[in-house]
Amino acid sequence: MLRAIAVAPSGRWPHQAAATVTLGYDDRHRRRVVLTADNGMRFLLDLPETTLLHEGDGLRLEDGSWLAVRAADEDLVEVTAPLGDALVRFAWHLGNRHLPADLGAGRILIRDDHVIVDMLRHLGASVRRVRAPFNPERGAYQGLQAHHHHDHAHGHDHE
Repeated sequence: MLRAIAVAPSGRWPHQAAATVTLGYDDRHRRRVVLTADNGMRFLLDLPETTLLHEGDGLRLEDGSWLAVRAADEDLVEVTAPLGDALVRFAWHLGNRHLPADLGAGRILIRDDHVIVDMLRHLGASVRRVRAPFNPERGAYQGLQAHHHHDHAHGHDHE
């Protein structure tokens, strides 16, 4: 069984994939697990640390070939606003709660959580359930982790 031993972000790998692997959001946050590519090929994801895979990322197999990561359609909630400025306010409230959010032109996609959906409706958001790939924003420090150690012994105030 081939091993996938490295991840390269979208745009930073050859994009000549031997196959694709389509995974839901929860299944894209892994370190070591046997997966099946869309063509039926089984492989071992064997990374040095737990990594969140994103749509378009490449997995380098130990034989030098690549697999393309695809985000599967999932049940999500689309958040929109009657006025553009309100959408920024909704995004702030979601970020303040550390919720993963897929930000796009004129809309935010989130996982369905009735408490959060009710809060957003109370704030004036329009919400509707959709089925789409979920590709939340990468954390600001995610790309830096491979280059240096990030000390987490800092204060974290939410005012």
